[in-house]
Amino acid sequence: MTSVTVGFAGLAILFTLIGFGMPIGFAMGLIGFAGFTVLVSFDAAIVRIGVTTFSMATNHAMGTVPLFLFMAHILFAAGIGKDLFDFASKWLGRRRGGLAIATIGASAGFASVNASSLATTATMGLVALPEMRKHNYNTAMASGAVVAGGTIGSLIPPSGMFIIYGILTETSIGKLFAAGIIPGILLALFYMIVVSIWCRIDPTAGPRGPAYTFREKLQSFSKIGEVVVLFAFIMGGIVVGWFTPTEAGAIGAAGAMAIAVLRGRLSWEATKHAIYSTLKSTGMIFGILFGAMVFNSFVTASTIPLHIVNYVTESGFSPMMVLLIILVVYFFLGMVLDASAMMTLTIPLFFPLVTGLGFDAILFGVLVVRMTEIALLSPPVGMNVYVLSGIAKDIPLTTIFKGALPFVGADIIHVAMLIAFPILVLWLPNL
Repeated sequence: MTSVTVGFAGLAILFTLIGFGMPIGFAMGLIGFAGFTVLVSFDAAIVRIGVTTFSMATNHAMGTVPLFLFMAHILFAAGIGKDLFDFASKWLGRRRGGLAIATIGASAGFASVNASSLATTATMGLVALPEMRKHNYNTAMASGAVVAGGTIGSLIPPSGMFIIYGILTETSIGKLFAAGIIPGILLALFYMIVVSIWCRIDPTAGPRGPAYTFREKLQSFSKIGEVVVLFAFIMGGIVVGWFTPTEAGAIGAAGAMAIAVLRGRLSWEATKHAIYSTLKSTGMIFGILFGAMVFNSFVTASTIPLHIVNYVTESGFSPMMVLLIILVVYFFLGMVLDASAMMTLTIPLFFPLVTGLGFDAILFGVLVVRMTEIALLSPPVGMNVYVLSGIAKDIPLTTIFKGALPFVGADIIHVAMLIAFPILVLWLPNL
């Protein structure tokens, strides 16, 4: 049996195990170890696991994960999501669809201090959705704005998906963070345009909200000023090179604690819950990364990536055509796999191919993260949709998916723009 045959057999068994419900990190580690044993030797596989464990334990970038997660959980406990929505609704809520636009703006702001799309969706679902429903917003549009706004968290740093991609491909996490800022802002604008068009077609979909005085608007800024300064300092420091992403995570975590304490919103119970949630999420992410790294060794030993590169090179397909095919594959994979599973399973196969064709690793990272986050809106998985459904149990899944569809259309246009104008992604990292 050739190495390629062993490789494809391992992939088939891996998908079978995942289909039966085995945790993806464990499944990838198991198949990676077994496959490396078959292709090389048992002793080599044991050594590979030891090397992988030591590499993860001594990788400075791994500290980024728990630090940014802890920052997010502390700020969540401090009620920053509610403050951001209050600020956005007072400035934008008076126009038609204003509360939905404010939800998207608040999601973008919350994403700047939160590494999780699902957490952003849950927060806005608890804070913004009841307000929109109270003002008689179209249920589909209101729920669509919440689940779509959650996906902005994939681009605006600190992004958990960028951290995973950076570790898997040994790409600079700091440059990935910088690369996501402009696309993230553009995505928020695209979503706001969707809401505006929807309300122009159906003016009753998003009635005008209450009016506020200029003084009340300024007062709302006082509730989020410290967080804005913290985010600007963290991202500015990474971009100009004052500190590494891991150091930025430490500064962010300390700053979040200070903000929560100064606001009097940090109880001992909230602190314990933030620590527990951080450890739980970190353990899950580290388990997936460990399994992915072991599996990567097996895939490399199987020579499947090399054969794919040679096949594509000899096929006559243009590099752009290959990239588009890969993105379409991600779109359909998103209908059956969650974002972290897609990335950890496909990066070992696609990354060598794409970089071998001359595409920038940072540009590909942004495109991959974008496609994996579209999966959060796509049936039948659509994790953001299920998170919101769990919060608003009286809204049918079909209604939420219906509301998300126009935003998926905006996602596709957004991805096309990033491909056509890569400078939008690469300008800040190249400074």
